[in-house]
Amino acid sequence: MRGEQESLDERMISPLHKYHFLFDLVAVGVLVLYGLLAWGSAGGQGGAALDPILAAARARGALRVAVDVGFRPFADQVGGDLVGYDIDLAQAVAARIGLRAEFVPTGFDALYATLESGQVDLIASALLYAPEQGFRARFSSFYFNAGQVLVVPADSPIAGPGDLAQRMVGVALGSDADALAQRMSGAGAGFTVRASYDEPALALAELRAGRLDAVIADNVAALTAVQAAPGLRIAAALTTEPFVLGLPRPAFQLEAEVNRALAELRAEGFMAQLNRKWLR
Repeated sequence: MRGEQESLDERMISPLHKYHFLFDLVAVGVLVLYGLLAWGSAGGQGGAALDPILAAARARGALRVAVDVGFRPFADQVGGDLVGYDIDLAQAVAARIGLRAEFVPTGFDALYATLESGQVDLIASALLYAPEQGFRARFSSFYFNAGQVLVVPADSPIAGPGDLAQRMVGVALGSDADALAQRMSGAGAGFTVRASYDEPALALAELRAGRLDAVIADNVAALTAVQAAPGLRIAAALTTEPFVLGLPRPAFQLEAEVNRALAELRAEGFMAQLNRKWLR
């Protein structure tokens, strides 16, 4: 009787054992899958590619780059070739990721739309950092400051805004530098603003001729003047207007790769080379 009961118990328990075994097997499979996904998201070679933008770029071997041609010296066309600061930068960044840069000429007003529609993977076009556009784009680390700077003669004792009292400071009429200089002067900086110039280059020429004590201008104009001929230097940065590379919202892995490339290029002096090459 006892033997019959044990046989009956075994027949009842056996299906339960099979059920638990299958359940455990499925659970292990799920854990393994999650592990592979986590590995892929961390950048493991051969892991699942969770960034569709980077995966597609690697498949085609190219990074499609939107650029507004004609904004010198960052992008221009000479003959059939695109040249400029951003062109060189985009090619160098793409090479660091193991890709080639494939440029897509795009009007400035359409840059974000081209990115959102999936026509490009990157914007490299003197793009100002715009956190209000964060709902539709990611941004790289800063690669150039286009803000306002203080330019003085190379032998001037002026080291910053605090040394401008009783000085004559030139700016381009109606420019951001003009507005900044007027605010600084009105706040008690104690200098006189001369805003009789149509463009920064004219004010900088007057500074070189000794008819001004300092000039406030955007960094592009300032670097161009300083590198064109000896006699001037940038004493201080006054504002920050960072240029960045724009990426699609899903491209979190591509963003990390781009930032890594920018950091390496900056450490190697590549940005300084671009300044010397294009801002002169």
